[in-house]
Amino acid sequence: MGCIISPCVFWIFYKAFPDLGTHKSQYPAPYAIVYRNMAILGVQGFSSLPDNCLLLCYIFFGAAIVVNLIKDLVGKVGRFIPLPMAMAIPFYLGPYFAIDMCVGSLILFIWEKVDKAKADAFAPAVAFGLICGDGIWTLPASILALFGVKPPICMKFLSRSTNDRVDTFLGN
Repeated sequence: MGCIISPCVFWIFYKAFPDLGTHKSQYPAPYAIVYRNMAILGVQGFSSLPDNCLLLCYIFFGAAIVVNLIKDLVGKVGRFIPLPMAMAIPFYLGPYFAIDMCVGSLILFIWEKVDKAKADAFAPAVAFGLICGDGIWTLPASILALFGVKPPICMKFLSRSTNDRVDTFLGN
Protein backbone atom coordinates (compact mmCIF):
# COMPACT_ATOMS: atom_id res chain seq x y z
CA MET A 1 0.00 0.00 0.00
CA GLY A 2 2.83 2.39 0.87
CA CYS A 3 4.34 2.02 -2.61
CA ILE A 4 1.07 3.26 -4.10
CA ILE A 5 -0.14 5.79 -1.52
CA SER A 6 3.18 7.58 -0.80
CA PRO A 7 3.89 8.66 -4.40
CA CYS A 8 0.25 9.72 -4.80
CA VAL A 9 0.37 11.81 -1.65
CA PHE A 10 3.66 13.36 -2.76
CA TRP A 11 2.22 14.19 -6.18
CA ILE A 12 -0.84 15.84 -4.59
CA PHE A 13 1.33 17.90 -2.24
CA TYR A 14 3.67 18.79 -5.13
CA LYS A 15 0.75 20.07 -7.21
CA ALA A 16 -0.84 21.93 -4.28
CA PHE A 17 2.26 23.71 -2.96
CA PRO A 18 4.76 25.22 -5.42
CA ASP A 19 7.19 25.93 -2.55
CA LEU A 20 7.08 22.34 -1.24
CA GLY A 21 10.31 21.40 0.50
CA THR A 22 11.70 24.89 1.04
CA HIS A 23 12.32 25.94 4.64
CA LYS A 24 9.61 28.65 4.47
CA SER A 25 6.98 26.26 3.09
CA GLN A 26 4.03 24.95 5.05
CA TYR A 27 5.64 21.53 4.40
CA PRO A 28 9.41 22.14 4.66
CA ALA A 29 10.60 18.49 4.23
CA PRO A 30 13.27 18.46 6.97
CA TYR A 31 14.52 15.02 5.91
CA ALA A 32 15.41 16.37 2.48
CA ILE A 33 17.78 18.90 4.05
CA VAL A 34 19.39 16.21 6.22
CA TYR A 35 19.92 13.80 3.30
CA ARG A 36 21.12 16.57 0.99
CA ASN A 37 23.74 17.60 3.52
CA MET A 38 24.82 13.98 4.05
CA ALA A 39 25.25 13.61 0.27
CA ILE A 40 27.33 16.80 0.12
CA LEU A 41 29.47 15.52 2.99
CA GLY A 42 29.95 12.20 1.16
CA VAL A 43 31.01 13.90 -2.07
CA GLN A 44 33.05 16.85 -0.77
CA GLY A 45 34.39 15.28 2.43
CA PHE A 46 35.00 16.87 5.81
CA SER A 47 36.14 20.12 4.21
CA SER A 48 32.49 20.96 3.45
CA LEU A 49 31.68 21.13 7.18
CA PRO A 50 31.52 24.51 8.97
CA ASP A 51 34.46 25.61 11.12
CA ASN A 52 34.88 23.60 14.35
CA CYS A 53 32.04 21.23 13.40
CA LEU A 54 34.29 18.16 13.43
CA LEU A 55 35.74 19.21 16.80
CA LEU A 56 32.23 19.51 18.23
CA CYS A 57 31.37 16.07 16.82
CA TYR A 58 34.39 14.57 18.60
CA ILE A 59 33.49 16.32 21.86
CA PHE A 60 29.85 15.20 21.78
CA PHE A 61 30.84 11.67 20.75
CA GLY A 62 33.15 11.48 23.76
CA ALA A 63 30.48 12.99 26.01
CA ALA A 64 27.96 10.38 24.82
CA ILE A 65 30.39 7.56 25.66
CA VAL A 66 31.03 9.06 29.12
CA VAL A 67 27.30 9.49 29.84
CA ASN A 68 26.61 5.89 28.76
CA LEU A 69 29.46 4.60 30.95
CA ILE A 70 28.18 6.57 33.94
CA LYS A 71 24.65 5.29 33.27
CA ASP A 72 25.91 1.70 33.25
CA LEU A 73 28.15 2.03 36.30
CA VAL A 74 25.92 3.85 38.81
CA GLY A 75 23.39 1.05 39.25
CA LYS A 76 19.70 1.77 39.81
CA VAL A 77 20.18 5.54 39.75
CA GLY A 78 21.35 5.16 36.14
CA ARG A 79 17.80 4.71 34.93
CA PHE A 80 17.22 8.41 35.61
CA ILE A 81 20.07 9.45 33.30
CA PRO A 82 18.75 10.00 29.76
CA LEU A 83 20.31 8.14 26.86
CA PRO A 84 22.32 10.44 24.59
CA MET A 85 20.86 8.76 21.49
CA ALA A 86 17.33 9.43 22.73
CA MET A 87 18.24 13.08 23.26
CA ALA A 88 19.52 13.27 19.67
CA ILE A 89 16.30 12.02 18.06
CA PRO A 90 14.55 15.43 17.91
CA PHE A 91 17.55 16.93 16.11
CA TYR A 92 17.28 14.29 13.41
CA LEU A 93 13.53 13.82 13.13
CA GLY A 94 12.35 17.33 13.91
CA PRO A 95 10.25 18.71 16.75
CA TYR A 96 6.89 17.25 15.73
CA PHE A 97 7.92 13.64 16.25
CA ALA A 98 9.64 14.50 19.51
CA ILE A 99 6.52 16.21 20.84
CA ASP A 100 4.37 13.24 19.80
CA MET A 101 6.79 10.84 21.49
CA CYS A 102 6.84 12.94 24.66
CA VAL A 103 3.04 13.08 24.88
CA GLY A 104 2.79 9.37 24.11
CA SER A 105 5.37 8.53 26.79
CA LEU A 106 3.48 10.65 29.32
CA ILE A 107 0.22 8.86 28.48
CA LEU A 108 1.94 5.47 28.80
CA PHE A 109 3.51 6.50 32.12
CA ILE A 110 0.10 7.46 33.55
CA TRP A 111 -1.53 4.36 32.05
CA GLU A 112 1.08 2.13 33.73
CA LYS A 113 0.36 3.81 37.08
CA VAL A 114 -3.40 3.30 36.67
CA ASP A 115 -3.43 -0.25 35.26
CA LYS A 116 0.00 -1.81 34.61
CA ALA A 117 -1.34 -5.14 33.30
CA LYS A 118 -3.49 -3.54 30.60
CA ALA A 119 -0.76 -1.04 29.73
CA ASP A 120 1.75 -3.87 29.24
CA ALA A 121 -0.73 -5.85 27.15
CA PHE A 122 -2.14 -3.12 24.95
CA ALA A 123 0.48 -0.33 24.74
CA PRO A 124 2.18 -1.71 21.58
CA ALA A 125 -1.17 -2.08 19.81
CA VAL A 126 -2.30 1.42 20.81
CA ALA A 127 1.04 2.94 19.73
CA PHE A 128 0.85 1.09 16.40
CA GLY A 129 -2.70 2.34 15.85
CA LEU A 130 -1.75 5.93 16.61
CA ILE A 131 1.28 5.81 14.30
CA CYS A 132 -0.75 4.28 11.46
CA GLY A 133 -3.59 6.72 12.05
CA ASP A 134 -1.21 9.64 11.71
CA GLY A 135 0.17 8.16 8.49
CA ILE A 136 -3.26 7.36 7.06
CA TRP A 137 -4.44 10.94 7.71
CA THR A 138 -1.84 12.30 5.25
CA LEU A 139 -3.90 11.18 2.26
CA PRO A 140 -7.10 13.10 3.16
CA ALA A 141 -4.96 16.01 4.40
CA SER A 142 -3.17 16.17 1.05
CA ILE A 143 -6.48 16.15 -0.85
CA LEU A 144 -7.85 18.92 1.39
CA ALA A 145 -4.61 20.89 0.89
CA LEU A 146 -4.93 20.56 -2.88
CA PHE A 147 -8.29 22.32 -2.70
CA GLY A 148 -7.00 24.90 -0.21
CA VAL A 149 -9.15 23.60 2.65
CA LYS A 150 -7.71 23.71 6.13
CA PRO A 151 -8.54 20.60 8.18
CA PRO A 152 -11.17 21.32 10.84
CA ILE A 153 -9.03 19.94 13.66
CA CYS A 154 -5.32 20.55 13.67
CA MET A 155 -2.50 21.53 15.97
CA LYS A 156 0.23 23.90 14.96
CA PHE A 157 3.13 25.34 16.89
CA LEU A 158 3.44 29.03 16.15
CA SER A 159 6.06 31.61 16.93
CA ARG A 160 5.31 33.95 19.83
CA SER A 161 4.53 36.89 17.52
CA THR A 162 2.23 34.82 15.29
CA ASN A 163 0.51 33.37 18.35
CA ASP A 164 -0.05 36.91 19.72
CA ARG A 165 -1.62 37.98 16.41
CA VAL A 166 -3.90 34.91 16.44
CA ASP A 167 -4.93 35.64 20.05
CA THR A 168 -5.63 39.28 19.14
CA PHE A 169 -7.67 38.20 16.13
CA LEU A 170 -9.70 35.76 18.21
CA GLY A 171 -10.21 38.34 20.94
CA ASN A 172 -8.59 36.35 23.76
